[in-house]
Amino acid sequence: MLLQKRLLTELRELREDPTNFCLEPEEGNPLRLQGYLRGPAATPYEGGCFRVALTLPAAYPLVPPTVRFLTPIFHPNINFRTGEVCLDILQSAWSPAWSLASCLRAIQLLLSEPEPSSPLNCDAGNLLRCGDKRGFWSMARMYTLLLATSNE
Repeated sequence: MLLQKRLLTELRELREDPTNFCLEPEEGNPLRLQGYLRGPAATPYEGGCFRVALTLPAAYPLVPPTVRFLTPIFHPNINFRTGEVCLDILQSAWSPAWSLASCLRAIQLLLSEPEPSSPLNCDAGNLLRCGDKRGFWSMARMYTLLLATSNE
């Protein structure tokens, strides 16, 4: 009952900022959510709309959600094939004070400030560790334009 009440409150909070992100529960399973996250301005992800999926464990909010990108994204802390996200608040630094909206904001911040020292995408991490920001930006921008923007 507590989980359902918290989830309703958090979904209401998410609906207050539909320009940056959106999540809706899957029909028949309120612990599985899908939606999108907009790429932050002044990054190679700007203009991109990235589909994401969150799975809430039964012990949520005591245990963090599992977050996965459904849209492939070129980023050192996101696995290009699986969409897995490497972010401390989704593992060891989780606190019940975090909400779904704050998780999505933290992921947007991660898109703005990648951490190449703990890569899930070694190619992206190596470009940044070697100081090739132009190469990283070009690859990330190309994949954003190809996979996360609409041609409409």
